[in-house]
Amino acid sequence: MNQRHLLISLLCLAWILPGLVGHEPWKTDEPYTFGVVYDMLHGGSWLVPTLAGEPFLSEPPLYYLTAVLTAHLAAPLLPLHDGARLATGLYMALTLLFCGLAGRELHGRGSGTITALLLLGCVGLVMRGHEIITDVTPLAGFALAYYAWALAPRRALAGGALLGTALGMVFLSQGVLETLILVAIAALLPAVCNAWRRRKYAGTLLLAAVIAVPLILAWPMALHARSPELFGQWLQGDLYAIGETTRRDFFYYLRLLPWHAWPVWALCLWQLWNTRREDYFKPAVALPLTGFGVTLLLLSVGAGARDLYALTLLPAAALLATRGIPHLPRGGASAWLWFGITGATVFVIAAWLYWSALELGVPARLHAHLGRLQPAYVSGFKPWPFALAALYTAAWIALLLNLKRTAERPVIAWAAGVTVLWGLSATLFAGWFDVGNSYRAVFSSLKQHVPANHRCVASRHLGDTQRAMVHYYANLITRREETAPSHAQCDLLLIQSMASDPPFASPQWRKVWEGQRPRDKVERYRLYQRAAP
Repeated sequence: MNQRHLLISLLCLAWILPGLVGHEPWKTDEPYTFGVVYDMLHGGSWLVPTLAGEPFLSEPPLYYLTAVLTAHLAAPLLPLHDGARLATGLYMALTLLFCGLAGRELHGRGSGTITALLLLGCVGLVMRGHEIITDVTPLAGFALAYYAWALAPRRALAGGALLGTALGMVFLSQGVLETLILVAIAALLPAVCNAWRRRKYAGTLLLAAVIAVPLILAWPMALHARSPELFGQWLQGDLYAIGETTRRDFFYYLRLLPWHAWPVWALCLWQLWNTRREDYFKPAVALPLTGFGVTLLLLSVGAGARDLYALTLLPAAALLATRGIPHLPRGGASAWLWFGITGATVFVIAAWLYWSALELGVPARLHAHLGRLQPAYVSGFKPWPFALAALYTAAWIALLLNLKRTAERPVIAWAAGVTVLWGLSATLFAGWFDVGNSYRAVFSSLKQHVPANHRCVASRHLGDTQRAMVHYYANLITRREETAPSHAQCDLLLIQSMASDPPFASPQWRKVWEGQRPRDKVERYRLYQRAAP
């Protein structure tokens, strides 16, 4: 490995690692995903994912099983939620690797690192690429699929094997819609480019089908064998979600892209503007452009309006933008370079100023302001976060002093700036953010007020996120009134409500506890005990 590849590998590692450990599951998506993992770690079925004891079939179980494995392996050293989050780091490493390989295959040697850095620098990926969420698995699957398509004209059998694996990964982690997107791209490629309009590509698709079909059918068939009713619920829910969302905002993803895919989308537009008409039908442009267009269209038609689903747009965007990097106008490249360097440096200075106020109390007015925002946070010098943040800062300064004048210099500077931004945020301020985003304090308090000899706990209006965290922190599995009228048998009732809602009043119940997360002005949790007759 030469010096350049070593630098890019270290940069990718420095981007992946911060934020994977050292904080609780944060609202909204992490808690319920981890809740499924927690159930599996405590005897739940890998075949039928459950959340707080109830079947939870919104996604197939591949990500959950991976998180169970990483949590189990890391259990002697890390809390279960941190161990589960390592699965996200694994899938992000695979995503960057496969995107890099696809970029090299499409654009030539040296281009793969540019593709990986462009993907790494996307603003919308920074936070999502470090959360306990199932959506990072189809992201890795899409990256693998692009590598398979790029490889297929040269090595048809290898491309087919990789494409079949990618289809299985995507289906077993996300379901029908994302799998159909890959199938649609595979079917359209021969129509847009001669590279896939060959007999060898038919062999690629045949081998992909031979590998993908057993992978895709394995879990649904096993689920049907276990319970036809649960299989029907999963299939109906997956297909209904596709049909139901067609009545939602068609232009959501177009409006999301300007910030979610920044700055890659701007580079894509430049690449398309600067491409000659005949070059649109060459593999380096045709593959990512077709993939991006099909994914955007089918997400707009069939997916809900959530930024999570837009992650699968990013590999194609990074591949499309890669081709234009060597041809950026000197003025544009310089502007991007200095914007990235100046913005990241200003952030570094501001981060250390805020850290000084937060942990050392200087300046005092800023310290008081941060204290009012998170009054439950205990400030004080913490050596490990300080040391890691100092290392990121020193690496940033060293990079700026040794950055060579090459066409890819703006890309490296931008990716390094995003990395140092994320690294300082995840080290210096993780504890402060944890106070406001974690459910540990409120549900640990709940646990202390639960009578020792209670029969069961019913719940009302308690969301999946909260049910998962009640199970994790309070060791309570609640029985939802919305799915089964169980409060008649239970002697405890946990109600989630808005802060403005009046307390539940009934002569049969008396309130024994009330709580909320620090500074949360919306959610309230109240525990009631059935009054003695």
